[in-house]
Amino acid sequence: MSLSKVLTRAALGVQAPLVTVEVHISNGLPALTLVGLPETTVKEARERVRSAIINSGFTFPAKRVTINLAPADLPKEGGRYDLPIAIAILAASEQLPDAKLGQYEFLGELALNGALCGVQAAIPAAMAALQAGRQMVLAEQNQQDVGLIQQGETLVGKHLVEICAFLHNKTTLTVAHYHPETLEQEKQDLSDIIGQDQGRRALEITAAGGHNLLLIGPPGTGKTMLATRLPGIMPPLDDQEALECAAIASLVSSGNLHHQWRKRPFRAPHHSASLYALVGGGSLPRPGEISLAHNGVLFLDELPEFERRTLDALREPIESGEIAISRTRAKVTYPARFQLIGAMNPSPTGHYQGNHNRSSPQQVLRYLNRLSGPFLDRFDLSLEVPLLPSGSLSKKQQVSESSAEVLTRVLAARQIQTARSGKVNAHLSNPEILRWCPLKQQDAEWLEEVLNSLGLSVRAWQRILKVARTIADLAGEELITRSHLQEAVGYRSIDRLMIYLHKTLE
Repeated sequence: MSLSKVLTRAALGVQAPLVTVEVHISNGLPALTLVGLPETTVKEARERVRSAIINSGFTFPAKRVTINLAPADLPKEGGRYDLPIAIAILAASEQLPDAKLGQYEFLGELALNGALCGVQAAIPAAMAALQAGRQMVLAEQNQQDVGLIQQGETLVGKHLVEICAFLHNKTTLTVAHYHPETLEQEKQDLSDIIGQDQGRRALEITAAGGHNLLLIGPPGTGKTMLATRLPGIMPPLDDQEALECAAIASLVSSGNLHHQWRKRPFRAPHHSASLYALVGGGSLPRPGEISLAHNGVLFLDELPEFERRTLDALREPIESGEIAISRTRAKVTYPARFQLIGAMNPSPTGHYQGNHNRSSPQQVLRYLNRLSGPFLDRFDLSLEVPLLPSGSLSKKQQVSESSAEVLTRVLAARQIQTARSGKVNAHLSNPEILRWCPLKQQDAEWLEEVLNSLGLSVRAWQRILKVARTIADLAGEELITRSHLQEAVGYRSIDRLMIYLHKTLE
């Protein structure tokens, strides 16, 4: 026959819309025309596919070949369409039978010798094919990634000849298998940290409730060290979370995702990172750091050194757990449910009081004003990490709790939260806060007085209640008490610092 159709998948965010590759071979001067809104890389497939077909022992038709990638309004980029185009040309020129083409979808880049190369966004494509009741055929390089999908079977091959032999029923293709790996012991342990007991406690609460944490303190006090220990006391990813993270990571990488399987992402972009690097962007939007940190931790060190508009762009994703990126050619929504950990010095010189202070209150306030109030409002806890008392380093250190010991308590608190509301406390909605965080009348009145004295918003009220709920869960208590509220209010260091500076200037 002179007309054939082969199914494949495009990459549009974490979605993989269906693309039909149609090939028509007609009489005329030998030519190959590619239509259907292809990018430059896709147009280059003409030369790759021609060489791959010839070097695989097949005949490239010496006729007019028209290739349509439908739907035409869907942007298409990359070399992912090489394999389906080659299969469609061989089927249209009757070098391949078309009986099995409707049962499979094909995806992969071709080398000039016909070898199959891996592509990005293989996981979303394979999942979409399985949901449609078909099997995806991919390059063997993508085997470890698509093998993470435990429902259904995905086929992999090494060469165009192997795929064609399979379609001729002469051989079978390898099924991508899931190879579970045990998580390596976290090398960075909480027991490495000297002192900073309150910082450890704040980290435990942060991990247990999924809260956002701001660490404030002079240079060298252990802020970054505390932040990097957080993944070690967080529960491992469950199957659904791990697959979501792997699917997002596959958009920017085409292999070795299985090494991070079950491990929560930890992203720490430099403070010079642009808005688009952080939230995502591009003509065909790519995921940014906040999406790559989905179900994990986004650590922003030297917080005031980031551009203000870059930080303010995080406000909506923190609340909604997703980021919508609109461009002329496409609108993409990426998941972005992450825990934000910020670290900063309290002044341009690192100190705001004491012998080391070289900044006036005006300079300190000007420095802190680089961060907008609404952005600071998104932190559930803010903690001052002070210099260690004199003699702390020279005296014999007591062995502190390890990450494994803290993780045991965190897991117990998470189980309580899941059984109660099906989510961590940080994600409770307003009606759920009213239901699961009730206060005695005198405790509610006390908390309102504290909020008024600190000049805090209603959002801060809700965040304090959620933190107090987590503290109660860690203690195994059903009701929130005054002591839980007092500890939660104690983690509002940035508010007390602002009040101190304003009083100093009066």
